[in-house]
Amino acid sequence: MKEKILEILQEIRPDVDFLNENKLIDDKILDSFDIISIVGELNETFDVMIDAEELEPYNFNTVDAMVELVEKLSEE
Repeated sequence: MKEKILEILQEIRPDVDFLNENKLIDDKILDSFDIISIVGELNETFDVMIDAEELEPYNFNTVDAMVELVEKLSEE
């Protein structure tokens, strides 16, 4: 799953080193348009529904946080 999420992220923002960044939102590396694109791709790829309540910076600051979010939503 992590590899697929990395692939999605690199398609959206090929200029970002997602493996080494740990403050993607806090450091404003990703903007709101990036997040909208990421959420859409994650919803479609993993058949989950990321709601507005999950759109918190800590869910998108790192690849691992995104993996955790998708895993949590997959179990629901």
